[in-house]
Amino acid sequence: MKFAILLLFCSLSWCAQAGGLELIGRIELPGVVGRFDHFAIDAKGRRLFVAALGNDTLEAIDVATRGRLKSVSGLHKPTGALYLVDSNQVAVAGGDDGTVRLFDAASWKPVKSLGGLDDADNARFDAAAKQVYVGYGDGAIAVIDPATMTRTASIHLAAHPEAFQLEPRGHRIFVNVPDAKQIAVVDREKQIVTATWPMQKFQANFPMALDEADHRLFIGCRSPPRLVIFDTSTGATVGDLAISADIDDLFYDAARKRLYLSCGQGWIDVIDQRDPDHYQLRERIPTRSGARTSFFSADLDAYYVALPQHGERAAEIRIFRPRK
Repeated sequence: MKFAILLLFCSLSWCAQAGGLELIGRIELPGVVGRFDHFAIDAKGRRLFVAALGNDTLEAIDVATRGRLKSVSGLHKPTGALYLVDSNQVAVAGGDDGTVRLFDAASWKPVKSLGGLDDADNARFDAAAKQVYVGYGDGAIAVIDPATMTRTASIHLAAHPEAFQLEPRGHRIFVNVPDAKQIAVVDREKQIVTATWPMQKFQANFPMALDEADHRLFIGCRSPPRLVIFDTSTGATVGDLAISADIDDLFYDAARKRLYLSCGQGWIDVIDQRDPDHYQLRERIPTRSGARTSFFSADLDAYYVALPQHGERAAEIRIFRPRK
């Protein structure tokens, strides 16, 4: 390994004094059952949108008043969610019916829908190009015009895509393709795969985060549980470190040079980036078994974690404030 990765496990007393996240609130979601999937945020309106996959609903939450605004029913395994600022609409990908449905975020009436996207999953929005990207099927990313809800192109991959990230200032998409044991690098202008980076030692690469300024790509793996760091300028592995099991979401806090990992084992792992080549586990925060989906909003400076219902304990969203 070219560079050393520092892994230091903090003591309980050290964590109490220097923890990276502070729990500031809980929002209960009674009646919501099953597991959660991905989130979206309306920062200006202070609304959080949560794909309640196991409940077949989209949950809209007011994070200012910490109350539930709306439960949109009639969905089929909702997976990805996107908030479209310009139109005040929410796009929801449905894994079971292969649709992307568009809802008005004021009236919650359906606006338009697009079908033919089997196993529709993660969704991203390119604000500059005004395009929605949705991973689907046995290996493709759909390019969608949200104004007309038409698919303008499909980018073909080796297998089903999981998390992917768009370079805000560049033109690449980095895509986790776990069944092919690789990360695919896509040129989104040419709409083709230009490189693949192998994932052989650490596999089941599902979540991903990007530090574009430092040319670092963070990959969360489940087999074995590991955070793997890539140099996006070369495709080389910078290093790796052990994490909690069953990771499903991973976010990079650029202001604090910190990573937040939500793991279904029942922990949030908080990792400090000492510099682009050195990383340190800061703390592990207990949550609940199956609490593996989350969302970090840099605009609201808050981290949200979904805890599924467990026995008599209702499902809930926990709200954390990052510490300096």
